[in-house]
Amino acid sequence: MHIYRSHTCAQLRKSDVGSTVRLSGWIHRKRDHGNLLFVDLRDHYGLTQIVTDVDSEAFKVLEKARAESVVTVTGEVVARAAETVNGNLPTGEIEIRAREVTLQSAAQELPMPVFGDAEYPEDIRLRYRFLDLRRERLHNNIVLRSNVISSVRRRMIDQGFTEFQTPILTASSPEGARDYLVPSRVHPGKFYALPQAPQMFKQLLMVAGFDRYFQIAPCFRDEDARADRSPGEFYQLDFEMSFVTQDDVFNAIEPVLHGLFEEFANGRQVSAAPFPRIPYRESMLKYGSDKPDLRNPIVITDVSAHFTASGFGLFERIVGGGGVVRAIPAPGTADKSRKFFDDMNEWARSEGHAGLGYVTRKGGEFGGPIAKNHGEEGMAAIYAALGLGPDDGLFFAAGNEAQAAKLAGAARTRVGEQLNLIDGNKFEFCWIVDFPMFEYDEDSKKVDFSHNPFSMPQGELHALETMDPLDILAYQYDIVCNGVELSSGAIRNHLPEIMYKAFEIAGYSQEDVDTNFAGMINAFKFGAPPHGGSAPGIDRIVMLLADEPNIREVIVFPMNQKAEDLMMGAPGPVTAKQLRELNIRIVEQTKG
Repeated sequence: MHIYRSHTCAQLRKSDVGSTVRLSGWIHRKRDHGNLLFVDLRDHYGLTQIVTDVDSEAFKVLEKARAESVVTVTGEVVARAAETVNGNLPTGEIEIRAREVTLQSAAQELPMPVFGDAEYPEDIRLRYRFLDLRRERLHNNIVLRSNVISSVRRRMIDQGFTEFQTPILTASSPEGARDYLVPSRVHPGKFYALPQAPQMFKQLLMVAGFDRYFQIAPCFRDEDARADRSPGEFYQLDFEMSFVTQDDVFNAIEPVLHGLFEEFANGRQVSAAPFPRIPYRESMLKYGSDKPDLRNPIVITDVSAHFTASGFGLFERIVGGGGVVRAIPAPGTADKSRKFFDDMNEWARSEGHAGLGYVTRKGGEFGGPIAKNHGEEGMAAIYAALGLGPDDGLFFAAGNEAQAAKLAGAARTRVGEQLNLIDGNKFEFCWIVDFPMFEYDEDSKKVDFSHNPFSMPQGELHALETMDPLDILAYQYDIVCNGVELSSGAIRNHLPEIMYKAFEIAGYSQEDVDTNFAGMINAFKFGAPPHGGSAPGIDRIVMLLADEPNIREVIVFPMNQKAEDLMMGAPGPVTAKQLRELNIRIVEQTKG
């Protein structure tokens, strides 16, 4: 028999009764019944119950061992009595009567228990992540992550993609988020950067003629944490294709994502391909966001035209000054008290907005100050235009277009949550398309890129030379699921003259482009195919499939919100010798 185990802790069944077996694992839980001691033994695969009596040598070892100690148990498989069968465990019909126990590794007193579902402070969980990872929910999340990545690889290869690895040490780029810099020992005063994404390399692979590339790519960005964004590093399904249109990219990746989510949906419904395609401006109008959660049935409507000559002076002044009024339905709220609507208004103010106007309606009777001032006839016209019923309430977001869209989008989400309108058993995908190529930056007082500077403008060079930059659309797109942006992508700008012109509009000279993007612009001068791609985030995909609200719950060893690894003590100090080798001197920050 093997020195450590003949079976895993999930293998044994009633058909094994009478066999002598050996298991190894962690003591998950102990239950002392006086003359009998029951131990749940756990390994990566599952649990098996061990039983021993007070007269056994095994009893003495198990009684003294703390929870999470590692032991090897040799004994006989016996059937449990009918009344003690555990139907929740695959091994629940049997137990092991221990004859011999070897203590492989004794556990000290635990800083946090592994058994149970109690929540513990994040700093303890991250400092003792190796213990946290033993807990069932988190352990299952990490296994799910591995299975998702394996499935993605199979599906991409089946779609004709080839996996390549791109460099981790590369050059710093002036675009995007803040780089992580790595000093060079052999080139004093010069630095590598960790890649924010393999963007340029994957485009260069297309120039090199590889046609369909993918990798599960690590990306590094020095940016703050959010619930759906891990600080420091993350992984994405990075892919690129040659000789393709936007439709070709969609047709290639949709079966991968749809099949992946169906595989791991666990009974939840996945929206059918082809996924809806929503132009950016339409999304901002109807959903107040370019990341719409389509599980929410509420649709926002612009009702500005109803308030051009309204008895409600505030909205009339906003519309007259070039602003807009957006309406957010609150269906079936006749049974809601005035407090529900007032609380929504207070919530809007707490989010930094001026407020959220509202109208109540019960049995066809309108209520609230806006209805009183706008009049019965005016309100009836709005309700008819929106197709609302006699018991539906209505919220209003007013201001300049950007402010109104932001408030309306947030209110749509909150109303959907408050009224339980969002179906948690669905995965609803959509593409957001037709992003503006440029936007006006109020801080710098100039036109700048709105999304991705390497995208092909719709209309190509002719559009750049003849159109108002703010009217130019790009072949840029996002894939969104349940209100979470999984990736951005684009048909790339592969022509040097178009790239120079696009960057010129954004205030960059040809010399700037040649200096900052030398590798790519030079490659494009030697024959580049039309190409495009995207990069859905692996961490976010797993977060959705695991139904976890925070991305740290699906990452093996995440950092905290301050980008610190509490377990390994990173970032940490280095020795003076290391700094001398790198020709670096640390300058103390001046206080005050």
